[in-house]
Amino acid sequence: MEAIALLQDKRIVLGVCGSIAAYKAVDLASKLTQAGARVDVVLTAAAQRFVSPLTFQAVSGRPVYSDLWSAGSPGALPSHIAHIGLAEAADLMAVAPATANTLAKLAHGFADDLLSVIAMAIDCPLLIAPAMDGKMYENPAVRDNCERLRQRGADLIEPEAGRFASGLSGIGRLPETDSMLGHIRRVMGRDGELAGHKLVVTAGGTRESIDPVRFITNRSTGKQGYAIAQAAVDAGADVVLISAAAGLPAPVGATLVAVDSAESMRQAVLANVADSSALVMAAAVADYRPRTVSEQKIKKSDDNLNLPLTRTADILMAVKAQRAQTGYPMIAVGFAAESENLVENASDKLQSKGLDLLIANDITAADAGFAVDTNRVVALDMDGGLHQIDLTSKAAIGAYVIERIGGLLQ
Repeated sequence: MEAIALLQDKRIVLGVCGSIAAYKAVDLASKLTQAGARVDVVLTAAAQRFVSPLTFQAVSGRPVYSDLWSAGSPGALPSHIAHIGLAEAADLMAVAPATANTLAKLAHGFADDLLSVIAMAIDCPLLIAPAMDGKMYENPAVRDNCERLRQRGADLIEPEAGRFASGLSGIGRLPETDSMLGHIRRVMGRDGELAGHKLVVTAGGTRESIDPVRFITNRSTGKQGYAIAQAAVDAGADVVLISAAAGLPAPVGATLVAVDSAESMRQAVLANVADSSALVMAAAVADYRPRTVSEQKIKKSDDNLNLPLTRTADILMAVKAQRAQTGYPMIAVGFAAESENLVENASDKLQSKGLDLLIANDITAADAGFAVDTNRVVALDMDGGLHQIDLTSKAAIGAYVIERIGGLLQ
């Protein structure tokens, strides 16, 4: 688990209620700790019937709190009274899983255990993830309590559909850890430096159809574009992710626009950048497509297949023309994947496309670029600046791009 800048040294109170889904909260506490957060776990009495305090202490490295009257070591809290100290220190309180009983307590102001008392005293965002078996989540009383909490400003994560411990199926499962982390990042980042700004990010390699079965594409997986989109969500931006990638989960909080071809991506980009603060064109758009697309599958009737190609529309040139007329997007960032003359070719693209920033990478490197989680790049800007970033994670590259955009917008 890579460290997440947004979560570094943040205090998160993780409330855990009596549900079989409490085992997922152990993994969540572990991942949050690995990401750099300081996690204070608060267990209800019922939760301890499913998972012991020692388990959470082992994965978080911090005291675990459970008893309102004897809460244990204050652990450098701002107050010797545990529930006040935990509440005042918290940057976020997450209740996961939240049972129907705890939802009712929080919705109606009951405060008879440590978790509910802390929830009454916090001055930070409250994130609640309901989880329950059978048809409990569909009960009108539960739904009313959820709506009451939303109206008071709490963020609720909708449970997922699936099979329950009882053997029944329905809506009520606690989402998996990656999804929970995404919601935590969305809530904690929403007041970031790019709050109020719309960012459009493209990702993945487009697919140009040959016939109903085959297509032309490239080696792009979309990982770098998705990392940029996640960094933008962390910074509080309203993110539209236009993606031709397959199999990657979109960052929680981003609006996903799925496309396939260069033409469908062009249309989606031009429609979404009309009111945007920035465009990050990280997708690997095909330069050529088949001149004609066969309506039927092409058979192996000849040893040599002649496949005439034609140029696809240049999306960044279309954006450049639109910017000249409307001023939007305010900032345009491009990517260049080069196999030779990296800086020279990237500089030419920066100038010809009218970009504010261009990120170039050498695709001949085995440990960077396509199909891996790392990258090394050179960033060029319109003022002649050139900044080289040595091998690092694509998440770190994404954070760098968003930081540069924030500076340009200021």
